[in-house]
Amino acid sequence: MATILIFDSGMGGLSVYREVRKALPGHQYLYLFDNACFPYGELSEQRLVARVSELFDVFVARHHIDIAVIACNTASTYVLPALRQQLTVPVVGVVPAIKPAAAHSRAHGHGKVGLLATPGTVSRDYTAQLIRHFAADLEVSLLGTTELVKMAEDKLAGLAVDRTLLGRVLAPWLGASAPDTVVLGCTHFPLLADEIQQWLPESLLVDSGSAIARRVSSLLAEYVEATGEPVGLAFCTRETEKARLQAGAFVNEGFGVLELFTP
Repeated sequence: MATILIFDSGMGGLSVYREVRKALPGHQYLYLFDNACFPYGELSEQRLVARVSELFDVFVARHHIDIAVIACNTASTYVLPALRQQLTVPVVGVVPAIKPAAAHSRAHGHGKVGLLATPGTVSRDYTAQLIRHFAADLEVSLLGTTELVKMAEDKLAGLAVDRTLLGRVLAPWLGASAPDTVVLGCTHFPLLADEIQQWLPESLLVDSGSAIARRVSSLLAEYVEATGEPVGLAFCTRETEKARLQAGAFVNEGFGVLELFTP
């Protein structure tokens, strides 16, 4: 049995966890979210790298892990090289699912792909490179928002999703402007898939979760799964009222009581 760490600044990584656990149910899962520094999109690159490196340095000294999944697009962009030098276990990051979205649009759509992500992901050179490499022949529209990150966090805390605000965010894509395929380019956004789909009923929503699950499965092929599904361990980096509300979501996902982790 392998021990798999899922890491994010918030609870968006649960969308990735669900896919990985679906593929690999018989392993031990740890989930660490750095709510003390949430959201990562507001940190400088230097601060982000230093923060995540510090967290991992202490966490792996206290907890054995066999693989780390950086279930955050922002952290994956900046931190993966440093973590792969720092750790002796495989580190898997997330990439916006532009390649499969483009393939679907060519085969089944009308050549219109939308990327829904945070403003940082939308503006990054790496994202532009993915579009040039995999979707240069298509019409690709970019929509950057932080509102959906907050909505997803609130939803998992048991609060209502503001569907009117969601509609305003998605307004550029409503009606005839709707892409046939939409990339959910932040791990928080699949947590709002039902609500997004209500506004974009004809669009296929694509995310990276299943691809990450396949990658993790290949890296853990030699590990024997346990019978049954071990109870996971969940950690936050700051005790807040919202974290207490979100603790119930972790219990529903197969984790135990939310614990505090401080480096």
